[in-house]
Amino acid sequence: MAATKLIAMHQNKGRSVMQCLKDRTDYAMNGEKTEDGKYISSYQCNPELVDLEFAQAKKEYLHKTWRQPKGDVIAYQIRQSFKPGEITPEEANQVGYETGMRFTKGKHAFIVATHVDRAHIHNHIIFNSTNLDCDRKFRDFWFSGIALQRLSDIICLEHGLSVIQKAKPSERQKRTKYPDRVSMRDIIREDILKCLDQKPADFEEMLKFLQAEGYKIKRGKHTAICGKEQKRFIRFRSLGEDFTEDNLIKVIAGEKESPERNEKLPDKKEVKPEKRKFDLVVDIQEKMAQGKNGGYVRWAKKYNVKQFAESILFLQQHDIHDKQTLDALVAESSARYHELMKTIKDAEEKMESNKAIKTHIINYSKTRETYIAYRKSGYSKKFLEEHRDEITLHKAAKEAFSKLPEGKIPRVKDLNDEFARLLSEKKAAYNEYKKIRKEMQDYQIAKQNVESFYTAQQSWDAEEDLKKKRQQQR
Repeated sequence: MAATKLIAMHQNKGRSVMQCLKDRTDYAMNGEKTEDGKYISSYQCNPELVDLEFAQAKKEYLHKTWRQPKGDVIAYQIRQSFKPGEITPEEANQVGYETGMRFTKGKHAFIVATHVDRAHIHNHIIFNSTNLDCDRKFRDFWFSGIALQRLSDIICLEHGLSVIQKAKPSERQKRTKYPDRVSMRDIIREDILKCLDQKPADFEEMLKFLQAEGYKIKRGKHTAICGKEQKRFIRFRSLGEDFTEDNLIKVIAGEKESPERNEKLPDKKEVKPEKRKFDLVVDIQEKMAQGKNGGYVRWAKKYNVKQFAESILFLQQHDIHDKQTLDALVAESSARYHELMKTIKDAEEKMESNKAIKTHIINYSKTRETYIAYRKSGYSKKFLEEHRDEITLHKAAKEAFSKLPEGKIPRVKDLNDEFARLLSEKKAAYNEYKKIRKEMQDYQIAKQNVESFYTAQQSWDAEEDLKKKRQQQR
């Protein structure tokens, strides 16, 4: 079941189109909400440079058509929220991608960011209001919200999900309202870490510590926990890979390190990213072509002078005094940025492969006796029909093992250790990746501002020379 809402995104007063796009896309692609960017997909655009690409498409649209509608919409956002516990993040991202593709008919670039930091999984689908050919804009037609909801319902049914029955549009939109930023799962994880700090002797003693904190514990095939303000039990395995029952047992035994704490939880406030003190200068000639008046031009000139000054100050603080040094830093940071991106992608691929092999090992062990009985029955068709699922899993596992190097099957313990190592490498690379991305963007903006400054200076000098010649002629 998915509730949807279509939101038109306008340019905020006093901010450029790219600044507004960056604010929206940065929030959607927040690493804390998408598991370090794991659940982000895109169509005809690079998620890392989506604000630049969307803004460039709008410039091309203006040059092609010379049209600047009043109240121009810079992008559209589709919020798509799913029923808690009904869908996985991977499938939610796939549903969001199909929704974006079919709603825009593949004519507009878009990104899909799946947020998993709330009790309910939800998508932020942001698509460019300008089409890929840069000659038309998306038209927000009457009852587009209802059409979007019906399309979402069709896609949900195709994926075997439930749909909202006989709900009015206003009722469906109410479902997209979000609870407090700190979820109940965050609080449970923090309390588990506090119990681990008390050095319990085993998993059972840790559960007793949680009960002393007011939690209820339900034992069964999967251990579950319920807090004071909860209505339903939550399984430990749904708290994340680091908080599964098997992983916590290993942490208590000293075989693995304790999970990292969520730094934003104690204050229950999101840490706002550090804002850059300078940004790209305004193209005054382009704004005048769009019909901006003299008041805006005067403001833009003052704004540009401030950005030029801040850019020069930034270069001085970083001991950059010539163009060659700046070009080298831009190239170096860009190369490191792409190197870290490749490291993260490689780690993710290896982690997925690790999970797949571990699943095959577990399936092989569970279905081994059934397959032996099947072989002893002379590969009876009747036996096959009765145990088709188990035999299919066993065959799939054997086929996967045959593709392993030298046919050697690794131990589950070794796979767990490798997964922990890969996860650690990915987190370390991602922390550096966020830092180097900001550095790269700072250097690129400073370089572009300096180049714009010298271009403007040459234009001013040419105008002064022309004035002097006219005065001499008079």
